[in-house]
Amino acid sequence: MGEPPGYRPSAWVHLLHQLPRVDFQLRPVSSGFAPQEQEYQQALLLVVALAGLGLGLSLIFIAVYLIRFCCCQPPEPPGAKSPQPGGGCVTWSCVAALLVGCAGIGIGFYGNSETSDGVAQLSSALLHANHTLNTVDHLVFETVERLGEAVRTELTNLEEVLTQRTELVAAARGARRQAEAVAQQLQGLAFWHGVPLSPLQVAEDLSFVEEYRWLAYVLLLLLELLVCLFTLLGLAKQSKWLVIVMTVMSFVVLVLSWGSMGLEAAASVGLSDFCSNPDTYILNLTQEETGLDSDILNYYFLCNQAVSNPFQQRLTLSQRALANIHSQLQGLEREAVPQFPSAQKPLLSLEETLNVTEGNFHQLVALLHCHSLHKDYGAALRGLCEDALEGQLFLLLFSLLSAGALATALCSLPRAWALFPPSDDYDDTDDDDPFNPQESKRFVQWQSSI
Repeated sequence: MGEPPGYRPSAWVHLLHQLPRVDFQLRPVSSGFAPQEQEYQQALLLVVALAGLGLGLSLIFIAVYLIRFCCCQPPEPPGAKSPQPGGGCVTWSCVAALLVGCAGIGIGFYGNSETSDGVAQLSSALLHANHTLNTVDHLVFETVERLGEAVRTELTNLEEVLTQRTELVAAARGARRQAEAVAQQLQGLAFWHGVPLSPLQVAEDLSFVEEYRWLAYVLLLLLELLVCLFTLLGLAKQSKWLVIVMTVMSFVVLVLSWGSMGLEAAASVGLSDFCSNPDTYILNLTQEETGLDSDILNYYFLCNQAVSNPFQQRLTLSQRALANIHSQLQGLEREAVPQFPSAQKPLLSLEETLNVTEGNFHQLVALLHCHSLHKDYGAALRGLCEDALEGQLFLLLFSLLSAGALATALCSLPRAWALFPPSDDYDDTDDDDPFNPQESKRFVQWQSSI
């Protein structure tokens, strides 16, 4: 199979494609892209399940750590006000984890943008291919309609004018047959007419799904950013209620991070399998959806010297027929116009129709060459297998950093929270305020002494 110009499977594609795959019974599964097969679907689901396993292990580790911290620490002697040893280290480890999480958020924004750019490039290539196919159909039907109109009107009128000269009528009828032959040959060039698969619809569906995917990741990234920033604010202000709320939110974001990690890992593995050999799958899928001949699909998807143009014979016959019509009209103009002046008007109209037909024919020759559609195919693969896959890998790195940072923060926050001074809730009270508990206590003691 040939590869589109400018596209070569990257090192990441080769590396991910070599990873072993197993189904639910732990039997090896081929790494060939086959999303319709149950074994391959199970292999991708197991990749997602690995992320679920990681989430479960991280939650168990956090729970064990917190239980040990709450239940196994020695009781403080009464009246002890000295900070626990290692408290500063705990706080700074939590801050460092949150800063790593913030760095991961930046990586996530970049990966989300790269994925969106790749899908946009794929959609743009599909739209351009759809425009090419629609232009071919439009040129074919316009040309056939013009030729049919010329046969029904100008050539019919010309035959009526030249009734007295049998040889001239025969020449006009020869031009009629050639025009009908050209129309018949051109009708076979609109190979995409009536095909149920629409590149425009595929592009619109991709854009619709990508819009919601992009928005979901932006919301996830912003949510984690807010959690990190407000947690840092709570540590700086030593606000217990803010730290408690952010601890709960950190659990939620931790679950979302592991879930997104599973989806990104499965998407990366599936994309690597597809991008390692995309031609085979695309050819089979397109032939199944469109019902087109394999010769046509091979010509446009592969576009190499080994595959000939399936429309070459039709184009050659049409070109010869147009040349014959042109020569016959020139002969009629020389022979008929001097004797039948009324023949000049239909002949001029036929010449104009022939010129437009030849112009449309040259455009069809250029559009039906494999270069244009194959270029769109290569652009679509580069957008999907380079930008989109790279974006998924960056999102995978973001999820990994996010999960690690949040797990570390969840282990550190309770210990940091325990180091907050007990007067945290009364930091803003005035010492002279009679409602201050300390001031009230001193007032009671003064009254009893009196």
